[in-house]
Amino acid sequence: MKKAIFNWSGGKDSALSLYHCLNDRDIRIKYLLTTLSGQYKRISMHGVRKELLQLQAKNIGIELKEIYLPELASLEIYDEIMKKAFDGFKEEGIGYSIFGDIFLEDLRKYREDRLTAIPMKGLFPLWKRPSTEIIKEFIGLGFKTVIVCVDNKYLDKSFAGRVIDEDFLNDLPKNVDPCGENGEFHTFVFDGPIFKNKIDYELGEVVHREYKIESENIDDPDNDKKKHDTLFWYRDILVKS
Repeated sequence: MKKAIFNWSGGKDSALSLYHCLNDRDIRIKYLLTTLSGQYKRISMHGVRKELLQLQAKNIGIELKEIYLPELASLEIYDEIMKKAFDGFKEEGIGYSIFGDIFLEDLRKYREDRLTAIPMKGLFPLWKRPSTEIIKEFIGLGFKTVIVCVDNKYLDKSFAGRVIDEDFLNDLPKNVDPCGENGEFHTFVFDGPIFKNKIDYELGEVVHREYKIESENIDDPDNDKKKHDTLFWYRDILVKS
């Protein structure tokens, strides 16, 4: 039996990966693990409020571990915080860490290198599967997800707040991965076979944030060692009253 933690982002790739793990009798998931902004109390990069994250965990039925990060934490700070958490998991006898990554080789290598130092092993249930195949399976299984963040380099703000369906996929520009694996967009899953109940939400305002991204930031897959400005559109979502 592989005792594991699951790195939960709240989005579609996490949800589909978790679905497959829950159907694997050789895997036992002890915790969902999510990093959040310490300043805003929202999921890192996705911008989803912690209350909605907690509703997801409650409806999945797995204990949630929240790790709060400083705003735009450097890679060194990130590594230090995460190693402390993972050392604790290792002491509990947890030997595996599960991720929803699909094809970013550098990111997988980074994760596996850090796990080797614990030591733990990484599991990647969706690795190297075609993005189109993944998103079709996701929709076909009855999962539902809303776009909460888009990178303005790829998509305009009208995509923020849309639900992923066939119309959404047809509207994507050809240079955008249908799973957003290059960071084009991020999502919040509110329904599907891993949930006991659908999460009712309502759309809030659309806001933009501009960052000076560096390659040291773990959320940036580039390796050019340069700073660059990136504009993101966030669609706030609220627990439906």
